[in-house]
Amino acid sequence: RLPFPRSIVAHLWYFEVPEKHLVLLRDGRTLIGFLRSIDQFANLVLHQTVERIHVGKKYGDIPRGIFVVRGENVVLLGEIDLEKESDTPLQQVSIEEILEEQRVEQQTKLEAEKLKVQALKDRGLSIPRADTLDEY
Repeated sequence: RLPFPRSIVAHLWYFEVPEKHLVLLRDGRTLIGFLRSIDQFANLVLHQTVERIHVGKKYGDIPRGIFVVRGENVVLLGEIDLEKESDTPLQQVSIEEILEEQRVEQQTKLEAEKLKVQALKDRGLSIPRADTLDEY
């Protein structure tokens, strides 16, 4: 039992945690922002959030603002060392450029997957499509 109201604890914690955090989501997206709230289910509230897209040695940030993440979608949560954040071998590019690079990369992966499925089919094997499988 706390000797003071929970709202005071939340208020104090809000101002004591100015660190930037990286969140990896179950769908593969990467979010970077200031962690403002977390609960026992790992539900998160991020402030000044950007969605970072990586393609090869390039990355782009898409501003997302305040972002609420349901805990079941969190794969990884980690603090970013602000001193080392700028020491990256990756090149930052514009949003338009990274989205185009991402589209090309996805198209290449799709074509490679089609070739693999066709090669297996030619050998009398088949792989069930991911969208026909149950998630659980």
